[in-house]
Amino acid sequence: MTPETTSPGPGHLGEVARLFLKLGVIGFGGPAAHIALMRDEVVRRRRWVTDERFLDLLGMTNLVPGPNSTELAIHLGYTRAGWPGLLLGGSCFIVPAMLIVLTLAWLYVRFGATPTAVSALYGVIPVILAIVAQAMWGLARTAVKTPLLGGIGLAVLALSLAGVNELALLFGGGGLAVAVSGAGRRRAGVAALAAASGLPGLAFAQGLAAAAPAGLGTLALVFLKIGATLYGSGYVLLAFLRNDVVERLGWLTDRQLLDAIAVGQVSPGPVFTTATFIGFVLAGWTGAVVATVAIFLPSFVFVGLSHPLLPRVRGARGTAAFLDGVNVAALGLMAAVTWQLARGALTDWFAALLAVAAGALLVRTRVNSAWLVAAGAVAGVAYRGLLG
Repeated sequence: MTPETTSPGPGHLGEVARLFLKLGVIGFGGPAAHIALMRDEVVRRRRWVTDERFLDLLGMTNLVPGPNSTELAIHLGYTRAGWPGLLLGGSCFIVPAMLIVLTLAWLYVRFGATPTAVSALYGVIPVILAIVAQAMWGLARTAVKTPLLGGIGLAVLALSLAGVNELALLFGGGGLAVAVSGAGRRRAGVAALAAASGLPGLAFAQGLAAAAPAGLGTLALVFLKIGATLYGSGYVLLAFLRNDVVERLGWLTDRQLLDAIAVGQVSPGPVFTTATFIGFVLAGWTGAVVATVAIFLPSFVFVGLSHPLLPRVRGARGTAAFLDGVNVAALGLMAAVTWQLARGALTDWFAALLAVAAGALLVRTRVNSAWLVAAGAVAGVAYRGLLG
């Protein structure tokens, strides 16, 4: 049977559910690893789609906000089994990671203040910073295609450190790239795409500027806004979370945010399940479910709206220019937040040494980042134990 010779339908729901439940359990290593696993399963082994179709679907995930690997799972579920497959593919990829993060969040809240847990987190945080920095460098080598794009990224870095709103910088970067690219008549279409997919969140973000209690309604709106406006790697989530839950709302400290990112990193599946951890810390089991649903809901909506448009947007100059600008702006945001967090986390020689060692291993080897995080925890416990 050749790829895509069967029409989408409910008869394929079982195989969609089985595949994405499996990937949700074994999907360690971040979005790039998830995408590689999906390609192996749906192109090489199951022959659901061709390589060309797979790349087209991956390209569509880059044109809308949200976690790329999760949206690719949703696209593939839709391709194989229609609308029920869209819902089932994404949900089955998300739920295993959500349950794992829920368990770790419960352990964190119950035992996080113990000396052993504090020592473990002391060793984990420098490793997480190294992982984010390495991911940022790898993304930059791909995203910075021209001096103009490099300049946009550096300008966003400087403006972010000066306190400019992250959504204004994100969409401003995309708009500037379109304006300079000479995309002509396609500019209006790109502007409409940007407005539909994220600019409404900018006004909402400004409304959250003052601290507010972590009620379920506010919690849902915060994570709904993030899910509806975040472009780029899952690591860009760190920048958005810090601006909202640390700086604007004062719900978490920088250290608690890094703990949340660490849990999202060591768990399989999408890094966006960091929202599950934060929701649990702030409002228990209900908060975890609300935050998780809110941050992933826009992805299902965007895929449902964009999937039928694939033939029309494939290769458009305007959309490509907008995406290029957004990507380098996202990298500028990542760099700003990484710098701010490193200043507070790398406070002694051992923490700095852990960060450097983790960075060197990431650059020179193909070690799984989850193993590095575990090694950081062991090193932290051992070092603090020696200090007595």
